[in-house]
Amino acid sequence: MVYLRELFSQVAGSLMRNKLRSFLTMAGIAWGLASIVIIVAMGDGFKEGQSANMKSLGQNLATVFGGRTEMQAGGERAGKRIRLNYSDVENIRRECYLVSLVTPELEGNVSATSAFNSGSFDVSGVEPEFNQLRTIPLAEGRFIGPMDERGAERVCIIGEDVKKQLFGTRPNMLGSVISINSLPFRVIGIMANKDQNSSYSGMDEKKIFVPYSTMARDFPPKTYYVPGYLDEILYRPRLKQNYEEAQLQVRRVLARDHDFDPRDENAIGIWDTVEDQQQVDGIFDSMTVFLAFIALVTLSLGGIGVMNIMLVTVSERTREIGLRKALGATRLRIMADFLVEGCVLAFASGAVGWSVAFGLSALLKLVPMPSMFPGLPVSGATTAAAFAALTVIAIASALVPAWKAASLTPVEALRYER
Repeated sequence: MVYLRELFSQVAGSLMRNKLRSFLTMAGIAWGLASIVIIVAMGDGFKEGQSANMKSLGQNLATVFGGRTEMQAGGERAGKRIRLNYSDVENIRRECYLVSLVTPELEGNVSATSAFNSGSFDVSGVEPEFNQLRTIPLAEGRFIGPMDERGAERVCIIGEDVKKQLFGTRPNMLGSVISINSLPFRVIGIMANKDQNSSYSGMDEKKIFVPYSTMARDFPPKTYYVPGYLDEILYRPRLKQNYEEAQLQVRRVLARDHDFDPRDENAIGIWDTVEDQQQVDGIFDSMTVFLAFIALVTLSLGGIGVMNIMLVTVSERTREIGLRKALGATRLRIMADFLVEGCVLAFASGAVGWSVAFGLSALLKLVPMPSMFPGLPVSGATTAAAFAALTVIAIASALVPAWKAASLTPVEALRYER
């Protein structure tokens, strides 16, 4: 304890003798470490924001669309249109063991009228599993249930924008009856406000959701329709890390049923949010590593400043070093003193830099941030990595001055004159 007090006293005395030089040296270390922490936290923040945005659509979600073949297979010509149908959903449920959930979706556009107003809206026919795959937050009521689907009931869930259009700000509209294409539908659910910046067929707040069986019966597509026709199939892989294998299973089942080559990527389109998330994370990780390397260079320059100030300290204390050696101080003790002194200087500066970065992170939590960038999450891993880099640089910077001090002989040191 006495040794540490003496050491901190020496560091403080060295800093106070050269205030400007010491300030600039400490500022370089502090800025370098703060830059590393802020840049890595910025990358983590963007990844969190992107992940949250994808969750607003649906977590680990894949959406399958029909397309056109580019390869000939099964005696079929290239350019054949692939149209999805309900039997595809049943086959995926039965055969694709790497798929945990699958549901159909049929889309259209309808006119809806309430006792107060009317409008034109997109409508989606879905099954109860849809709400487990997609993120459909409800402010009131419930989602479509198995009995609604089996009985092809005329019930609906309306988005917040639909509710505003049809009912304005009137409360307690749950259970109201609205007319959809002149047919009566009971409102069983009203969506909550939802931040959404990704979609494959429009914003959910502007939609009406009805049971798939009801949609197929009451609002079949006008341009093309055969029994069981679908616009999309939605599924979730059983394990996130097996999304590619699950996707291959789905392609093989659909290729067999529609007579196309499973290697033909244009026959069906699959938008896999797991794959998208990995690509985005890769971009942010590469950007973060590049910028963190630049910040590391800045921190290294701060380390050179520490080396410089320690060399000056050795020069100023040469006679003291000679006296201590003459009184019996070992070379190892002299070297340890200066090495620890340089590290204390570096870590004191690094602590200031980390405090600045953490303070900025805390301040941003008090400010409304866009969904794409929720803030600067300073994690324990980021802090550990920054101080690990600082440790290496601090030791490397203090080692040369410490070695120089330890190498002085008592006679040489005592004869030294500045």
